[in-house]
Amino acid sequence: MQTIQQEIDERTNLTSSNKLELLLFRLGDDGDRSELFGINVFKIREILPMPTITAVAGSPPHMMGVVDLRGQILPVIDLPAVAGCVPRTGLNILLVTEYARSTQAFAVEAVEDIVRLDWRQVLSAEGSAAGGMVTSIARLDGDNSQRLAQVLDVETILRNVMPGQDNDIDPATLGAHVDMKPGTVILAADDSLIARTMIEQGLDAMGLPYIMCKTGKEAWDQLQAIAAAAEGEGETVGDRVALVLTDLEMPEMDGFTLTRNIKQDNRFASIPVVIHSSLTGSTNEAHVRKVGADAYVAKFVAEDLAEALREALNPAR
Repeated sequence: MQTIQQEIDERTNLTSSNKLELLLFRLGDDGDRSELFGINVFKIREILPMPTITAVAGSPPHMMGVVDLRGQILPVIDLPAVAGCVPRTGLNILLVTEYARSTQAFAVEAVEDIVRLDWRQVLSAEGSAAGGMVTSIARLDGDNSQRLAQVLDVETILRNVMPGQDNDIDPATLGAHVDMKPGTVILAADDSLIARTMIEQGLDAMGLPYIMCKTGKEAWDQLQAIAAAAEGEGETVGDRVALVLTDLEMPEMDGFTLTRNIKQDNRFASIPVVIHSSLTGSTNEAHVRKVGADAYVAKFVAEDLAEALREALNPAR
């Protein structure tokens, strides 16, 4: 029988092969049919039958209240209400999630399955009708799949539901501007619209020029194109790109694979890579080191990101 540690090791090793496990669940009817949604298993701490929820006066819309989970008080978000769905059988399941530096719970109607996918089966939802609270669409049965799941943008949902979180970036708290080699940029990749917006605000506040990408594959293609253009003009890619800043969870190619590709290519190996992710914890940080990233910073504290970039760009300071 497979031990718990073997299961953990097997799941963790997915990060070395551009794969993920997706927890599939249903929220109810959206006016037409019951849609299937997904969230990365790495974000799930616990799945529970719906416990007693205590309402909190003055809670924002879609906040059901709080739950006492073994002495920890967690906010509970009505996920069907956020998605515009009406549960057929009620809110029966609680998904306890760990996102960046916080723990919270989402109420859902039913949990369906856990599926193992290649990130290439996950396509960006930006620009589609699913955009907004959904980052991507997963083809569950391969390229010709008729079964699709919408992968939720947890970052955007939490920012929208809990407006008390500070979205503003104060340039005065980010420290002095960082000097980069003239003509170079930071190549950044993140699939969340709100995360990209906050990263852009931080980079602008630090006076750092950048190119922003929506997926790891887009960043990888962009890096190779920059390298080819530089070579054609008698320069190296290091004359054009000062640093790569990447999320971990992204359609088509995740941040682990992007980082590994960069560090295993002699043209790019000297370019610092900073991973910026809501997938926190010692296991993920160990994998970040394993693939050769130069730094890891949890989302989203602008001052922490600024410090990580400053150290990666000026390691000898």
